[in-house]
Amino acid sequence: MLNPKLLDEMSSRLSQLIAASPAADLEKNAKAMLGGVFSRLDLVTRDEFDIQRELLTRALEKVAALEARIAELEKH
Repeated sequence: MLNPKLLDEMSSRLSQLIAASPAADLEKNAKAMLGGVFSRLDLVTRDEFDIQRELLTRALEKVAALEARIAELEKH
């Protein structure tokens, strides 16, 4: 979840930009402001997320296999 304080800051900055800039500069200023806010967040790209999800899936499969192997060894 996003921090409510961060959302308030974004809203406040956007309001300031709207009041202080002509309409033509609004998109450019909003993108710059949001870029600054998002750069402070700990975000990952979709590709990085998918790679980590695949690695986790493989790790879980290996853990399950090792648990089964240990259980089989403990029977003897």
